[in-house]
Amino acid sequence: MLITFPLLVSIYGWAYFDMEQTGFIAGPADFLITYALPTIAVILFWLKKQATPGKMAVSAKVVDAKTGNTMSVGQAIGRYFTYFVSLIPLGLGFIWVAFDSKKQGWHDKLAGTIVIRSKNGGTSSVKFDQA
Repeated sequence: MLITFPLLVSIYGWAYFDMEQTGFIAGPADFLITYALPTIAVILFWLKKQATPGKMAVSAKVVDAKTGNTMSVGQAIGRYFTYFVSLIPLGLGFIWVAFDSKKQGWHDKLAGTIVIRSKNGGTSSVKFDQA
């Protein structure tokens, strides 16, 4: 929001926040700044750093659940869009992490990924198949 709101206000003015006037998407810049760029940024962070800044702050990484290597482009795209599957039923797909033995949310299970901590302190170790 620190990045997107100033950009949107500079392009559309304060009327941007009036949904009756602008509609759901105010224009092409709104779509790019609000939806496309954040999607691309998150996927690139996962592919290049194995984590978004929040996960980096707690020394966590998102990796392929079978090998422990960086996830594929397909897994990253799938994981991003299955976030919505986890969110729609009142966030149950995210809450599922608390009850799952591998601490995977629905988005992780569907994408074949797992979040690991690179520093010691987890509840149990994770073993990967070495193919």
